[in-house]
Amino acid sequence: MPLYTSQPLKIYNSLSGEKESFNPIHIGNVGMYVCGPTVYSNVHLGNVRTFMSFDIIFRYFSHLEYKVRYVRNITDVGHIVDDVDEGEDKIAKKARLEQVEPMEIVQRYTVDFHDILRSFNFLPPSIEPTATGHLIEQIEVIKKIIDTGIGYESNGSVYFDVVKYNETKNYGILSGRNIEDMLANTRDLDGQSDKRNPQDFALWKKAEPEHVMRWPSPWSDGFPGWHLECTAMSTKYLGNHFDIHGGGMDLKFPHHECEIAQNEACTGHSPVNYWMHANMLTLNGKKMAKSTGNNILPGEILSGDNNILSKAFSASVTRFFMLQAHYRSILDFSDDAIVAAEKGYKRLMEAVNALPAITSSKTSSIDITSWKQLCYDAMNDDFNTPILIAQLFEAVRYINLLKEGKETISKEDLAIFTAAINAFVFDVLGLIDEKAEGNNEKLDGVVNMLIGMRNQARADKNFALSDQIRDQLIELGIQLKDGKEGTSFSL
Repeated sequence: MPLYTSQPLKIYNSLSGEKESFNPIHIGNVGMYVCGPTVYSNVHLGNVRTFMSFDIIFRYFSHLEYKVRYVRNITDVGHIVDDVDEGEDKIAKKARLEQVEPMEIVQRYTVDFHDILRSFNFLPPSIEPTATGHLIEQIEVIKKIIDTGIGYESNGSVYFDVVKYNETKNYGILSGRNIEDMLANTRDLDGQSDKRNPQDFALWKKAEPEHVMRWPSPWSDGFPGWHLECTAMSTKYLGNHFDIHGGGMDLKFPHHECEIAQNEACTGHSPVNYWMHANMLTLNGKKMAKSTGNNILPGEILSGDNNILSKAFSASVTRFFMLQAHYRSILDFSDDAIVAAEKGYKRLMEAVNALPAITSSKTSSIDITSWKQLCYDAMNDDFNTPILIAQLFEAVRYINLLKEGKETISKEDLAIFTAAINAFVFDVLGLIDEKAEGNNEKLDGVVNMLIGMRNQARADKNFALSDQIRDQLIELGIQLKDGKEGTSFSL
């Protein structure tokens, strides 16, 4: 039986404001969509925390033996400055300022995004669609919304009529906002005359003559609304009704609220069963902002090239630091906090590395089965990584007691204990043992040095030494393979 059958999971649903039992639409399968980055600048640390939260969720579903389709998009057009329907596209603005093509901006920061996430040991999503790659789908969604009478064209742009939608549906169902209050608190602004109501949002924007990013549509040469992109891409790959939609807390309104409205207008039903939102990251107790200088990029943490931290910290230590807080909690990043996290990370890795040296006994004085279930209980309670980490440190205590001979463990329990620790530390939390990784690099260097010595021995026709090096490496489990491009090795 798959593991998920014995591990019931609860998820906090932003839509209901409660923890709910997770019941997938299709048994054994999970469809999850997460709003990806708008690639107009370097990915910031808050983004890393958000995507790390969903990396953990993806990892845990996979660990429970669900078949997961994880879709995370790239927004490469349509995200208007200040998240309103007037102004300049963020990517186009950056391209204009740097006097380059918009797609150069997209390429540069997409590569940066992938490099940073790779350095933090993120698993890639199942599908990573781009907004510009799905313009046809977006235009088709707009046509459907117009056919319902909720979308309307005005001077080449197309808008979503929030007031009309709200006559039969609830615009504000996710954020808890009231449409009447929103309308009462919104003054008419210059440039919004194309809209029937101030709260209406763009499905398609007519491009001004100077606007570089533009595509043909039935209404004008222009570009899609930001909210529309995720509706088109999520439903294309996950269907009109799927399990989970995630993103940062800042996307709840207006982005996710508008997504719900667009889907409901097209299909007549709610698109997603569970809405999940990761909370923000602060720096030294204050909001991160480039304008105030209270900001640090992920790469600056790894390099130590910053004025905030006392030294450089590794990606695994930074990852471990972030996982010590629940994904729905605000997390404050500071030098003291990450220094403490580094100590905890090293203590955990030392214990994991000590496991192979522990000898088993005939009986166990530690209840490994109960400990293992407590680890699952933590993750089954809305992916509670800080509680899981607390249980892992309980395992550290067990390991130290076993090393000192103050507790005993049977052969069977030791195997269960070792497998569980490795699964939770490396597979679920996605941590990397940097010391072991460093040792692998050193091993590579030593083997390559020996290969060089062997090649020189062969060139000198000293075949006895050449064979001796090869045979001793084989005894150590290292196989050499001679080819046209030189000699390679495998462990």
